[in-house]
Amino acid sequence: MATTTTASPSQNDATRRARAPRKRFWVFAAIAGVVSAAALLAVAEVIALVIARDGSPVLAVGSFVVDIVPRWAKEFAIATFGENDKLFLLASIGLAVVVAAAVAGVLQYLRPPIGAVVLALAGALSVAAIVTRTGATALASVPTIVGTLVGVVLLHLMVRRLRRWHAAASAVAADPATTPATDAATTFPGPAVAVSASAVSTAAVRPGAVDRRAFIVMTVVAAAASAVVGTGSRVLAAATSSLRGIRDALKIPAPASTVTVPAGAELDIPGLSSLFTSNADFYRVDTALTVPEIDPATWSLTIGGMVDKEVTLSFQDLLDLGVDEYAITLTCVSNEVGGYLLGNARWVGVPIRTVLALAAPASGADMLLSKSIDGFTASTPLSAVTDDGIDAIFAVAMNGEPLPFEHGFPVRMIVPGLYGYVSATKWVTELKVTTFAADQAYWTPRGYAAEAPIKLSSRIDTPRIDKPATAGAVKVAGVAWAQTVGIDKVEVNFDDQGWQPATLATAINDDTWVQWFVDWQATPGSHYIAVRATDKAGKLQTDERAPIAPDGSSGWQRMLITVKQ
Repeated sequence: MATTTTASPSQNDATRRARAPRKRFWVFAAIAGVVSAAALLAVAEVIALVIARDGSPVLAVGSFVVDIVPRWAKEFAIATFGENDKLFLLASIGLAVVVAAAVAGVLQYLRPPIGAVVLALAGALSVAAIVTRTGATALASVPTIVGTLVGVVLLHLMVRRLRRWHAAASAVAADPATTPATDAATTFPGPAVAVSASAVSTAAVRPGAVDRRAFIVMTVVAAAASAVVGTGSRVLAAATSSLRGIRDALKIPAPASTVTVPAGAELDIPGLSSLFTSNADFYRVDTALTVPEIDPATWSLTIGGMVDKEVTLSFQDLLDLGVDEYAITLTCVSNEVGGYLLGNARWVGVPIRTVLALAAPASGADMLLSKSIDGFTASTPLSAVTDDGIDAIFAVAMNGEPLPFEHGFPVRMIVPGLYGYVSATKWVTELKVTTFAADQAYWTPRGYAAEAPIKLSSRIDTPRIDKPATAGAVKVAGVAWAQTVGIDKVEVNFDDQGWQPATLATAINDDTWVQWFVDWQATPGSHYIAVRATDKAGKLQTDERAPIAPDGSSGWQRMLITVKQ
């Protein structure tokens, strides 16, 4: 007769005690993965600081992501986070790294060496992102290669200690009454790891043995060292950059001509945008995850393509052509109706047409492809930079000081009347005279128009949606712009009761925005206010709503204002 063997309650309890800690150790394995990835990045950063400052894996991967991100994601990031879109990107990459590293740690714990292979593969992909960057130096890949080796070795050592700790803990959990002299061995899923009771005894009494304390100490020390070394390297890299001092000491020649600001150009109305936007407040939208720092002494501009002769100019060569001052409003194609991605500034620079004349563009060319040091390109109609009536310039100064690094130091392009993505190349180093049929710029294959004139538009600055107005006399004010054409009139509509003309400030020129205002006797409650402009050519701002892609938003701004008693 068959017999059935039933495990005793004590045996079942022992089995549960032996299995219970397993998932808890997954958490420790995930932490080991994250710490190993942190060590990879920290080592890469410190080596990059010493031998190749363009070898940061985080910035390389971030720049790669910027290049491949779809248009809708780019528009969402700018609309949601504004000028903090790059901070959001870095935070997202950081979160992805943490998750991937944690998974690698668990994989290494369960099925070694899969986790180490995953970490090595991540390092290899980072190296690929680095070496394919425009202007990458020969040593740029070294920091990430060394960092990856360190990260893989550290992950192996940490997880090996973790597995030994788990094995010893499982042996004790399976039979709490077991003495250190017991010869039983304990195993757990994954490649076999057996620890005899004598080994457990040794671990319990011998200082320096692989145990819980050893794993925790290694993890804490590695994490702390990675944080200090990684953060310190980035801070030191910024602090030791001599280019900040070079920029501050740079003397731009006095312009031969200066901008005359006419009386009545700026209205003294609280909440209204200043006539000139300060450098600190000027919007920044570009594809550079980290701001390039270029020494003017080594900067050069090369003009090639469909030209009679190729020309290369140094920074001093450019200045020697003579500089003038210009007042020009810049507008980003990502600016929504009523948005703030535009600004007005005084610029000092050299006409682009003067520089192009040195190379003598060939007949048949219709596009100037400009290239930044970080690989960004813009497609500008050749007519816009050769027309004597358009002040397209290579700017070297902004609002009385050398260009800020984030705005293109030492040289950037500015072309009135065109959105920045097709004209305002920062950190410009190359010009190619070509045709729209032969070449495409950075944003064209990503769904944006190859040519993008700025659309006539207007904006209400005050009152604001988020700040109730007080009943009584209120000044409704804002700005309007129609670069290269100029603003003729602005009209405001209250509660759909008809359009009334606004009072315009005196415009500096047709390339800048103009301020406007309307006196309004506000009554308590909610009110709709709309604005529209007409340019000097008689064109009325369209009320047809359009998204920012492919060539800029359009429509009248209409906002709901709350008026309190």
